[in-house]
Amino acid sequence: MKKIVFMVSAAIMFAVSPAAKAQFVVTDPANLASGILNSANEIIQTSSTVSNVVKNFKEVEKVYKQGKEYYDKLQAINNLVKDARKVQQTVLLVGDVSEIYVQNFGRMLSDPNFSARELTAIAKGYSALLGESTELLKELKQIVTSSSLSLSDKERMDIIDRVYKEVKEYHSLVRYYTNKNISVSILRAKKQNSTKRVMELYGTPNQKYW
Repeated sequence: MKKIVFMVSAAIMFAVSPAAKAQFVVTDPANLASGILNSANEIIQTSSTVSNVVKNFKEVEKVYKQGKEYYDKLQAINNLVKDARKVQQTVLLVGDVSEIYVQNFGRMLSDPNFSARELTAIAKGYSALLGESTELLKELKQIVTSSSLSLSDKERMDIIDRVYKEVKEYHSLVRYYTNKNISVSILRAKKQNSTKRVMELYGTPNQKYW
């Protein structure tokens, strides 16, 4: 995890232009990126080590709330050059996956249409998708290692763009995964004439992540 944090932090620092360095020191996006990734890693570890699904989520939720401040601050930084901006967006996508997980799974725990076994499986699914998203960030180490110093700006941007696109695909997959799980609940609710209760729990597609 430390390698991932260093890699992303260095990538942002490497890409910032001289004119932006004064503001960079004040807002410290490298530290914010570290906070988000540490939170994501802790969520993954918690999901795999806590057996009770409710206790598991309480720990995940606590970790997420602790990292939310980093997410909000990193999201507010606007004075980064193009390649640094793309790295920032990649990190934020991973943070967003954590948010989708926490917000929606918290509602699923109150949904009578899911069994305890199903909830455990759903939580593991979220954890796996978050883990894959985090692992993709390791690809960025190619632009901060000593052997990469000879990379041209285009080559560096190509690496950043590729990783960004792949993480974005996982982000979309998490939204799709959430959509499908909620759809299962809605179908079950229709059979019991309790659709209204489910819709009130999750809201409309425009209001939520599904």
